[in-house]
Amino acid sequence: MSTKSGKVGKPAKGAEPLRRSKEAVRAASLAAAYELLTEFGLSGVSVDEVSRRSGVAKTTIYRHWPSRTGLLFDAVMQFAPRLQTPNTGSFRSDLTVLALGLAERLRTGRWSSAMPSIVDAAERDQEVAEFQSRTHAGMLSGFGAIAARAQARGELGPDFDVADLTAAIAGPLFYRRWFSRQELDDAFVRGVVERALGGDSSGPRRDPA
Repeated sequence: MSTKSGKVGKPAKGAEPLRRSKEAVRAASLAAAYELLTEFGLSGVSVDEVSRRSGVAKTTIYRHWPSRTGLLFDAVMQFAPRLQTPNTGSFRSDLTVLALGLAERLRTGRWSSAMPSIVDAAERDQEVAEFQSRTHAGMLSGFGAIAARAQARGELGPDFDVADLTAAIAGPLFYRRWFSRQELDDAFVRGVVERALGGDSSGPRRDPA
């Protein structure tokens, strides 16, 4: 695999590398790792390749990140597009806005093309599995935030299962993006939200009997 066209922080040929600050070294390493991940998938990311693309010595990279997965997690957290958590005052509206935002990231985000390779590797590598779980939790954290606000407003009962609702919405979106590869349009996303809410205009509620 060639990375000669790397864009991040590599000194010009024949030039002596300039001494860079700790912040600049970290930024170049993270950007190179994210570029490699989104271009080639997980298998295309190694400390050797990050070093070549960023111009940062391998020993320096290892001083900042003892493991490849630690480097990748920081890179994804810094560069992957984050979902803005809406606060419209209505759980149904918040959920719709959040789901539409997730679908947009799945359609256009560079990171989404790398996720299948991460999920595949997680089946055989516990360290990658932990990285995948942490990344997944961060990506979907907005569902918990809007549910907590809805509970505070009295829209949802205290025993409401956020994990079930998240799966009911994210699952069909992930399926269309990575498996069926059907169009992930707004009409489909709104329909997913409606089905997840069971057609109840106030949103799901699980109050004690």
